[in-house]
Amino acid sequence: MPLIHISLHSGKPEAYRQAIFDGLYRAMREALHVPEDDQFMTITEHDAANFRYGNAFGVKRSDDLVYIQITVFDTRTSEQKHALFRRIAQLLGERPGIRPEDIFVNILASAKENWSVGHGVAQFV
Repeated sequence: MPLIHISLHSGKPEAYRQAIFDGLYRAMREALHVPEDDQFMTITEHDAANFRYGNAFGVKRSDDLVYIQITVFDTRTSEQKHALFRRIAQLLGERPGIRPEDIFVNILASAKENWSVGHGVAQFV
């Protein structure tokens, strides 16, 4: 049940943004074994004045940087998370062509009782 928020510079074509959605969904299916059609993702676009980054940790980023924040159940293993990082970089590199240096991923782990996915009930407790 991942929830994904993607932030990037404004102005990318729809096909570029859809390729990000598709790549992230495929990576989650393969690395985290999420159920089919488990696609809860948003993209927020920012103009240059509202999007800042640096080259910390020895990574030379560009204006094509994409921030990806993924909230998941706290049951994911370190191995699953690392596999997800690798698969995201591979798939987004293939399509839409994002350099691995420009893929910044953060995973937030959340207990199952913190989720309600509809009808005002906690489905996972």
